[in-house]
Amino acid sequence: MRRILIFGNSGSGKSTLARELCLKYTLAHLDLDTIAWLPSSPPSRKQLVDSQQDISIFIKSNESWVIEGCYSDLLEIAIPESTEIIFMNLPVDACINNARNRPWEPHKYATRDAQDANLGMLIDWISQYPEREDTFSMAAHNELYEKYAGRKRVLTSNERNT
Repeated sequence: MRRILIFGNSGSGKSTLARELCLKYTLAHLDLDTIAWLPSSPPSRKQLVDSQQDISIFIKSNESWVIEGCYSDLLEIAIPESTEIIFMNLPVDACINNARNRPWEPHKYATRDAQDANLGMLIDWISQYPEREDTFSMAAHNELYEKYAGRKRVLTSNERNT
């Protein structure tokens, strides 16, 4: 049984690594972006209790899994059930480059153009990672990593062997 949490800055490669691990180890995959937001414009976060319920259902429905995202508050919910964590701690410039080159994510955007329309905002968001003090910040991710007592690792580049 493998239950892996992957977290880090936007554009760090969380989704790519999660897909690789899912294929290699036959794991279920939960991208926290899909349960963190209400379908509204502008986007707003779901109530934490609603996202918590979604995470609990996913965990109960799958013996082995990968959960990935940048939401420390949501990752905290899954930590007690995890067997390992991976902190994608890439340099901001690498995350920006990944964001510029990411493929279309149809589970998040209706079209490639809609995704590309958010690129400027995303690059700003990625750039603020080291200074922010919210649930999406480097500080929150460092804290999550430091207090985890189980198997853990930090990846500082996208070159790896899964």
